[in-house]
Amino acid sequence: MGVFLLFPSPFSLLPIPFSLKYSMIKVTKLDGTEYFINPHQIECIEIRPDTVLVMLSGRTHIVREGADSVLEKIDVYRKRLAPSVKQE
Repeated sequence: MGVFLLFPSPFSLLPIPFSLKYSMIKVTKLDGTEYFINPHQIECIEIRPDTVLVMLSGRTHIVREGADSVLEKIDVYRKRLAPSVKQE
């Protein structure tokens, strides 16, 4: 399985792990497949029996991680982007 970027990116000439590390968060499908999501595109997180990420496009992703875990990953991602900004 490969990762495909839909839009040209300044990271497109760099190895995929570098670009994903700084532009996305890693989540896991129910079947165990790991993939990356752009946290800026998450509109909301639904807590059903499973955790559902609802994207701005309306597309949904069901993930193994709980909502708290996804929120923690987003928090870590944001701190990595702006380490000098005080988080509330």
